Amino acid sequence: MPPDLPSSAPPLFATSADKTPIAIHDLGGSGSPLLLCHATGFHGRVWAPVAATLRERAHSYAPDLRGHGDSPVDADAPMDWWDFAQDVLATVDSLRLQEVRAAGHSKGATALLLAELLRPGTFVGLYLFEPIVFPGSVLPVDVAAKNPLAASARRRRSTFDSFETAIANFAAKPPMNELCPEALDAYVRHGFRTGPDGQVHLKCQPEVEARVYEMGTQHGAFARLGEVTCPVTVARGTSSTFGPAAIAPAIADALPLGRLEEHPDLGHFGPLQDPATIANCIAQCLGLAT
Repeated sequence: MPPDLPSSAPPLFATSADKTPIAIHDLGGSGSPLLLCHATGFHGRVWAPVAATLRERAHSYAPDLRGHGDSPVDADAPMDWWDFAQDVLATVDSLRLQEVRAAGHSKGATALLLAELLRPGTFVGLYLFEPIVFPGSVLPVDVAAKNPLAASARRRRSTFDSFETAIANFAAKPPMNELCPEALDAYVRHGFRTGPDGQVHLKCQPEVEARVYEMGTQHGAFARLGEVTCPVTVARGTSSTFGPAAIAPAIADALPLGRLEEHPDLGHFGPLQDPATIANCIAQCLGLAT
């Protein structure tokens, strides 16, 4: 990693409600505690560039939610999104955090909302980049199973000859070519491990990632957004007719203290595309002192 990013220190481990071990990465810094939660298929260390920008304003921690990074899970695990919320709460409890501020991306943003619903008052403020909280009824499981993201995940290449080969592969084609070099480097070097065969293998198994996508419409949190009483900024990138960016305004409107923040020059991977900009927005929205 570049010298201004946190070192590759071994993670701490918390135990989630169902005894699943949850890896927690201390990304360093000084000031108020800040919890950073990653999107599906990623891991906590992709937040390192954001944490580096905030190091004078916050002490950042980033868990690997179950099935991602260094937090193991069985390939046939159900991947219920409320369990991700329990992983968040286990992280808060293990670190004995108080007056917690948090930022999340995509599924990680949703996990923070669900955690606040499970334990109101956990957070004093949230910054959520394109959370996955669709309005309406929970989709039937057979419909959710047809999720194109799940199908794509099951086809995902999970083995490369080396870390460098993997980085070059992702940098050459969408959507991962949208990531800034530091975030892409962190994704690969901490999201793959070297196997006995000398090749590098993806830690988040394709089947696990697919199950996460399939369960993303099953948590039913939109109907309960009125219960989230802490201030919440819902940020989005380029708007579209369908998807997380499209539903962001409705989420912000449904939250008692919600506000919408627009980033038309960014896509769904906004925090990994322009970490400095998103870090400064997090600091402003969550009241992190300079």
